[in-house]
Amino acid sequence: MKSKNLKIQVPKGDAFAYDTDYELPKMHQQLLCIGKRGSGKSVSVVNLIKNMNYDIIHLISPTAKSNATLLSMLDIDPDNCYDDLEDLTIMEQIKSKMELEAEEYDTYHREMREYKEFIKNSNNNDYHLIDDETIDKFVNDYNMIQPPEHKYNGRRPRICCLFDDCLGSQLFSKGIRKLNNWCILHRHLFCVEEGGGGALGCSNYFLTQTYTINSGGISKAIRNNCTSLIIFKTKSQKEYKQIEEELAGDIGPDTFQKVYDYAVNDEFSFLFVDLHPKPHQSKFRKKFDEFIDINNL
Repeated sequence: MKSKNLKIQVPKGDAFAYDTDYELPKMHQQLLCIGKRGSGKSVSVVNLIKNMNYDIIHLISPTAKSNATLLSMLDIDPDNCYDDLEDLTIMEQIKSKMELEAEEYDTYHREMREYKEFIKNSNNNDYHLIDDETIDKFVNDYNMIQPPEHKYNGRRPRICCLFDDCLGSQLFSKGIRKLNNWCILHRHLFCVEEGGGGALGCSNYFLTQTYTINSGGISKAIRNNCTSLIIFKTKSQKEYKQIEEELAGDIGPDTFQKVYDYAVNDEFSFLFVDLHPKPHQSKFRKKFDEFIDINNL
């Protein structure tokens, strides 16, 4: 016998609120890329970020301001580059900038509501409902009506943080609590009241040479909140077993071994694991462009 009153109701909406092309992963992402130096980490992640079409990219890396490749390929604003990883205020700096984006978004949509009301009253000749402040806001010096402007035309900006070569830094040791909190809440950061409400959110991309280290590395809180992983070939059996233990739960270690071996068998190739794939997609890919059918391995 089933109870009708205790049926689970799924809330409307999507945890991944930004639309992406079918072959791209959902947004917001929290991606962990693991590979030795020279494996191709930067190239793979830069290509993915470029295709995701982020509006704002924050680069956190000791080489942030001198890495011409990343800066040019991703068109990163130098003001959004942070190379002093001993500075424990980095996340607060990024937070302040994102709060301004949320304020600008809310202001635009609030003023757009006022603008529409202004146009409605003007068309109806209800001039008694229009105050001088509203006229000053929407009528320019040339006596022309001017609607509110927003640099993203009223849509929420797509924002991401790219953490590159940060292992062992103060940010990943003394600052790890703040970073963990950021990563746990990344989809819910910076609430907005207008435009349907919700949050701006922020994607996070971590490039690292090792999956885990005792101190100053990628924490379990960050790994547990990943939505995807890029895994290059590792010579460490211990590291492979850690990866397998955390990712092979639904297919078993033997099948995961086959998937991994197939994906990394070419130079610079990697296994891409999408933990939240779109409908009818395999969660495993060789690089980004080849979906792996585990039944045909």
